[in-house]
Amino acid sequence: MAVDPVDAERRSVMPIIPPVKPRKLAKVPFVELADGRLQGVVSSGSDVERVYVSSIGAGSHGLSCSTNNNRPCGGLRGSYPCKHLQALLDEAVLQYGADRVTRYLRIEVEPGVSPAAGLRAHHEPSPAATVFSSFLRHLAYLELPDTTLPVPELHWFPSVGVAR
Repeated sequence: MAVDPVDAERRSVMPIIPPVKPRKLAKVPFVELADGRLQGVVSSGSDVERVYVSSIGAGSHGLSCSTNNNRPCGGLRGSYPCKHLQALLDEAVLQYGADRVTRYLRIEVEPGVSPAAGLRAHHEPSPAATVFSSFLRHLAYLELPDTTLPVPELHWFPSVGVAR
């Protein structure tokens, strides 16, 4: 079902953009382009109880990676992205596509080249709590009981053309 863009703007409803490619959520359960950063939550490779909140600043390419309780990532050293940031960037490319990620982060690379190659990175701490609370808020929606009634917190999601 096609959505008229003018009608969608009038109703404050926009179509959902599907992921470019399917992705598995075990390693990077949360990734978003928001607040001037590519940010998300990455599972620890060594401890199932630990997650890392990682981000790359748009334009500045400032790198930040720490546990959800603000312990710094041991793999983040200066201008080289740690494995959590690399996983975040890889999953963002799957979710949004390389073109959109490079435009958002203001990275210049040749087509087909990884966005990581265009980073002019440096360490720039960012607030992990904000990203982690956003992740937890998204998780809370999974616990809502199935219903066909409107959910007030989700009123801004499109109600047309959605298949279950």
